[in-house]
Amino acid sequence: MSVVRIHPPGAHAPGLLAALVAMLLTLPFSATAADRGDSAPGFDPGAEPEGEVILRVEGAIEHANDGDRALLDRAMLDRLPERELETSTVVTDGVNHFEGFLMRDLLEALGAEGDEVVATALNDYIVDIPMEDFHDYDVIVAHTRDGEALTPRDKGPLWIVYPRDDHAELDDIRYDYRWVWQLEHLEVR
Repeated sequence: MSVVRIHPPGAHAPGLLAALVAMLLTLPFSATAADRGDSAPGFDPGAEPEGEVILRVEGAIEHANDGDRALLDRAMLDRLPERELETSTVVTDGVNHFEGFLMRDLLEALGAEGDEVVATALNDYIVDIPMEDFHDYDVIVAHTRDGEALTPRDKGPLWIVYPRDDHAELDDIRYDYRWVWQLEHLEVR
């Protein structure tokens, strides 16, 4: 059985306040992710990839780990906040459950500044995507569909997915062209 002692406002358990202050003063100070304005607290854009690079990002980015570009492996991308999305697509049947990260979280973590992102797929498909899409909609970069990791044989390892079922305006061919599967490269302009 737990015992809870309640002290009236202004009263403190003997020595509790002093002990708490002493403990706090011994802790090393470090800014939190929120203090730094960091949208991805576990993501380190300056870290070197340890696994296979699955996404290259270059152009107008502030943070890079290979000259003026960022080379990212799956483990690095997994450190971005996870998002889930259920939506239909024009290339699959029914509603699919996608897991991944918000494109805007990745771009913010890299310090991207620009008006558009040029996305390139493994098959050399290239499309320009207005940067405003990533702020207006919760566009994710999916790595999983219906519980299965995406592979190059099944539109992976990364797929740009729009929340089309949440916004009627996204049910439009102009947006369908922006759903890049087998994503491998982003250039911020």
